[in-house]
Amino acid sequence: MSRVVVVGAGVVGLSCAVRLLEAGHRVDVVARDLPLETTSAVAAAIWYPYRALPQDRVTAWSATCFTELARLAEVPGTGVRLQEGSELLRLPAPDPWWRSAVPDLTRVASPPEGYADGWSFVAPVVEMPVYLRWLLGRVEELGGTVSRLNLSALPVPGRASGLDLVVSCVGIGARLLGADPSVVPVRGQVVRLAQVGLERWVLDGEGPTYVVPREHDVVVGGTAQEGEWSRTPDPRTAEQVLARATRLVPQLEGARVLAHRVGLRPARPSVRLERVGDVVHCYGHGGAGVTLSWGCADEVASLVG
Repeated sequence: MSRVVVVGAGVVGLSCAVRLLEAGHRVDVVARDLPLETTSAVAAAIWYPYRALPQDRVTAWSATCFTELARLAEVPGTGVRLQEGSELLRLPAPDPWWRSAVPDLTRVASPPEGYADGWSFVAPVVEMPVYLRWLLGRVEELGGTVSRLNLSALPVPGRASGLDLVVSCVGIGARLLGADPSVVPVRGQVVRLAQVGLERWVLDGEGPTYVVPREHDVVVGGTAQEGEWSRTPDPRTAEQVLARATRLVPQLEGARVLAHRVGLRPARPSVRLERVGDVVHCYGHGGAGVTLSWGCADEVASLVG
């Protein structure tokens, strides 16, 4: 059994902590932001490999996570459910590159006006505040801890610290803690609306326009502003997001606005998942943290050994 510190308490960090605890390690999670304060808490969150590369590794991680989230949809209290929906395309296109990760994908027979193609499939949809609380509870149930700690550098494993390994799941914080300037924020702004009876999610394949119904609300988005650090919702952007979402799903017309949220996706030319000495790096998941979480957590556990 090793003593491991996981740095980062978003969905990736907590998933890694669970897998390491299940493998018998002693695990403590430390982070500046606690789970409900992270970008993960803002996510819509629907299974979809968005802004994450390389395609082969992302497809494999996504397939593993799809299977695990489908299993968790059967577990009460996780906030995960399986829901059918469609991605719509303006022009005809081949199957998506992540096709093999989805058990069943079919073409949209009659795309709505303005669209020429698309596909439908059942995807896990995750109510993140509920799910993050469940993950936190799972970590604690297995004997791990989650603490707030604002670090200026990653902990150093060794006799002085009493640590055997560090797992870095710091997201956008990798620019500082990992000295990795290739990680950049991709700002995403969403609007939470009251439920209006929607049961299907819808994505516009040309841009970050999506409508994801949950049990008590509907999350609509969004934006993909690369290099933008502001976490303050912009009223004009919110108007544009609502207008695009309403064109996509007219039933949203007049829906009551519940909240405005902003998250900073940690984008990178490719996801970094590797072990360097006694540090395992696992960050750069872009807009696919939820989608890749369990696949990456399994690989982290294997690297820790």
